[in-house]
Amino acid sequence: MATPLTVAVQMDPLDSINIAGDSSFALMLSAQSRGHRLFHYAPEALNYADGRVWTKAHPVTVRREEGNHFTFADPVKLDLGEEADVVLMRQDPPFDLGYITVTHLLERIAHRTLVVNDPANVRNAPEKVFVLDYARFMPPTLVTRSLEEAKAFLAEHGSIVVKPLHGNGGKAIFKIDSDGNNLSSLIEVFNTAYREPHMVQAFLPGVAKGDKRIVLVDGEVAGAVNRIPGEGEIRSNLAVGGMAAKTDLTEREKEICAALAPELKKRGLIFVGIDVIGGEWLTEINVTSPTGIVAIDKFNGTDTAGMIWDAIERRVAERG
Repeated sequence: MATPLTVAVQMDPLDSINIAGDSSFALMLSAQSRGHRLFHYAPEALNYADGRVWTKAHPVTVRREEGNHFTFADPVKLDLGEEADVVLMRQDPPFDLGYITVTHLLERIAHRTLVVNDPANVRNAPEKVFVLDYARFMPPTLVTRSLEEAKAFLAEHGSIVVKPLHGNGGKAIFKIDSDGNNLSSLIEVFNTAYREPHMVQAFLPGVAKGDKRIVLVDGEVAGAVNRIPGEGEIRSNLAVGGMAAKTDLTEREKEICAALAPELKKRGLIFVGIDVIGGEWLTEINVTSPTGIVAIDKFNGTDTAGMIWDAIERRVAERG
C-alpha cells in the first residue's frame, strides 16, 4: 500500500458531471480507495504571491451514487506547493488564455508538487499542434487562415474536413465535399470566430467505421475504445452521440504508440488519449483532460484509473 497522498483535483463543478462515464470521477474514486485525501477546487480559484500558489479547496468524499456522488467539507486554504503531493489538472478545455495562465501558475510549484499532466508540457502540446511532430502518421493536413490555400488543398484531396485548431469534444467540425460548396463562407466564419489558423485535413471515409481512442499511461498502452459516429454524422465523439465499441489495436496503431511513448514519458504526460481513424491515421494527441477510461475498462475488465495511480505514486516516490 502506497503512502497516503494529499491530492488536489482542479476541475469543473462536480455537480455537473456524468459519473457513469467521467474519467476524472473515476480517478477520484480510485484515489480514495487507496487512502489518498482528496480536495476539489476550480481553476479560477488559484492565487499567487511571493512564490506561493494556493487556493480555497473543499475536502471531498466521492461515491458512485447518482445525484449523491460527492460530499464537500468546509473549504480550507490549501498551499499547493507545500501541502499537496499531487495536483490533477482535469478541467475541460477550451484551451484558452485562462487554461494557459493556469499552466503558468502551476508550473511554479511543479518542482515541489507533482502536477498531472505536467503543466509546462500541457501548455506546449496543444492536441492538434503537438500531433504535427508525428506528421508521418497523420492524414494530409493543412494549417491555415487562407481561403486560397484551403481551395487548393480541396482541389488536391477532394472532400476535406475543417475544424478549429484548439477545438474540443467534436465541436465545430465541418465536412466540405469536392464541389467546394460553403467553403468560402466557412473560412469567413472561422476567420471571424478565431484569431489562430484552422486545421484542414483530407476526409477519411474510414471514419464511418469509427475513431479509436487509445489511452497511454506514462507511455504504456492501457487500452482502447472505438467510437462510432451516429446516423448522418462524421463526428464520433461520445459527447456528440458517438457509440462506444470494444476494439483491439492494429499493427499500425501499435507502431504509433511506440513512437509516441518515449516523448510522452519524458514530458511528464502521464495520462494521454490519442485518436486514430481507420486503424492507421493519427489525428490528435489529447493531453489537457483526456477521457475514455471508463468505457475502456467496461469493455476490457481493466483498471486504467488504478494504472494511472500506480504511475503517479511511482513518480512521487522517485522524487523522494
